[in-house]
Amino acid sequence: MHPRLLPLLAALLAAVPALCAWDYPGHRIVNQLALAGLPGDFPAFVRAPDAAERIAFLAGEPDRWRNVPDLPLRQANSLDHYLDYERLAAAGLNPAAVSPLRYEFAAQFTAGRAAHPKNFPAIDPALDADHTREWPGFLPWAITENYAKLRSEFSYLKTYQEHGGTPAEIANAQADILYTMGVMGHYVGDSAQPLHTTIHNNGWTGANPKGYTTWSGFHSWIDGGFIARIGLAPADVLPRARAAKLLPAAAAPDARDAVFDAVMRHLAAQNARVEPLYALDKANKLRGDTPADTAEGRAFIEEQLLRGGELLASLWLTAWKNAATDTYLRAQLAKRAAETAVGGNQ
Repeated sequence: MHPRLLPLLAALLAAVPALCAWDYPGHRIVNQLALAGLPGDFPAFVRAPDAAERIAFLAGEPDRWRNVPDLPLRQANSLDHYLDYERLAAAGLNPAAVSPLRYEFAAQFTAGRAAHPKNFPAIDPALDADHTREWPGFLPWAITENYAKLRSEFSYLKTYQEHGGTPAEIANAQADILYTMGVMGHYVGDSAQPLHTTIHNNGWTGANPKGYTTWSGFHSWIDGGFIARIGLAPADVLPRARAAKLLPAAAAPDARDAVFDAVMRHLAAQNARVEPLYALDKANKLRGDTPADTAEGRAFIEEQLLRGGELLASLWLTAWKNAATDTYLRAQLAKRAAETAVGGNQ
């Protein structure tokens, strides 16, 4: 961790209560790990105490959107929280080659479902009011789209700062950045929870030769029950925050999206952790009865939080580093400056 981040870390540890669930508190920790993993030359305004708290608070925002009954929002929002990775292969799709464009992928998946109907059981309409059951989820698209928004925001902040933006414009651009950093952190946090990457998200489904739990509450136990039982706290992981790494970026606008591909590789790695998670449960390592019995389970959950924080910090860093001057805005600012100068000379 960069030495300049130690004061921020101390403030975060003092301000945040013990983690009691991988719901809002867990998502806060992922965002805080990402802040702690940023390099010292990252824009300083994100480290101000109010800004750091804003980023942490917004980690829970997409889950708050679930608290309304509006079906259009429920459909769009629900699908952005997960990717049932195995359903890509069931549709005949190569996960490493699916389109990074959301709606092009939707067309690919629709065609794959039609071509492999035996792999997709009939959907019960009574359990599908928001019409989400036919889709595998859009988590990597949600992450990548938010990355692009953040890169845009850093672009126009840079342009305002360097080409005559007003203090109010600069402050508003910074506020936009804080919002997107916080909200996208929620989706990255979801990507680090293995049960958000699999059809086995609420207990093992289908063939089960190893006898893994089929309990429908398994997901909520991992998200909240187990973590609350062992009393996992921010102080347990924040000192081990991992440094952000610059991700590869596309060389041209029409090139394959390298950031999307990096996110997909990350999801594949978390999906590979699904069965080890179930194996821990089978071995009674996720019960929380004694510290000795839960050491492996604790280490697993802590590792996932650290992975989420590392990816999020890396996405933030890459968005900032790849933010070019907004040429349209620069031209508009130059025009405004010229008009102001003419007016002042009259």
